[in-house]
Amino acid sequence: MSSKKSEISTVLFVSKDGSETKSLKIKTKHLKGLKYYIALLGFVLIALSTTIIILSRNLGQYDEERLVLHEKISILERQIPKASDSLTAKSYVESIEMKLKKINEYLTKRGIKGFSNEGVGGNNESTKLSPSETYAFYDEQIKTVLNGIAYTPMGYAATPLISSIFGFRSDPFSSGRPEFHSGIDFKGKRGDIVKSTAAGQVIFAGWYQGYGKCIRLKHKNGYETLYGHLSKIGVRRGQTISVGQVIGNMGSTGRSTGIHLHYEVRKNGKAINPSKFLRIN
Repeated sequence: MSSKKSEISTVLFVSKDGSETKSLKIKTKHLKGLKYYIALLGFVLIALSTTIIILSRNLGQYDEERLVLHEKISILERQIPKASDSLTAKSYVESIEMKLKKINEYLTKRGIKGFSNEGVGGNNESTKLSPSETYAFYDEQIKTVLNGIAYTPMGYAATPLISSIFGFRSDPFSSGRPEFHSGIDFKGKRGDIVKSTAAGQVIFAGWYQGYGKCIRLKHKNGYETLYGHLSKIGVRRGQTISVGQVIGNMGSTGRSTGIHLHYEVRKNGKAINPSKFLRIN
């Protein structure tokens, strides 16, 4: 069946020089919808262009993220210990071990029970300690040493001017008569601060016989310290004291011939020479 003439339109294609003319018959309804086809084609082209742009951006972002990830991997690779670093770490551990042994010698000379790494890791047939276990062991030992230092009376309770030492001496109140001096005396001025030589707890704060105004501190490991002839007491019984805390002021109360601090160190109730604890050597 042929289409009606009204349904067919003829499109003429004329060359520029007018020498040749071609015609194309097309349904009129298609010709009228041509503008819609063109619009649809334009929409498709725009959609394709937009997709290409988005993909290009995503690829660019991916490349950027890939570069960032590569940089992070490079940083991690640089942090991996090298063989030389392991040797350095080993030398550090050995150095720490030697220092701990030396500290142990100092503590033992002062009558303080030291530490030992004998038997650590088991016998020769046992698995040796890993680096992390070795570090943990030495870290624990260092903590033990620090705690020992914190609760062991060390250093000067007042100005480092000693006017009388530990041991037998002539009684300052009875010339020629010997007496046992159970501590050391620090010379100073009235009101000079007096500090605790170790962390502990106040077990006495008040007037104590010939010591006058006196403070006694109890420390761990069986140690006690005594601070006598004070002009002022700055703590109370039961109070917790830290290392180097000011606890009072120097004076001349009690059986005293002048302003000074009488300082004692006792271990399990027995007076020991405080001079041994003034320095670690």
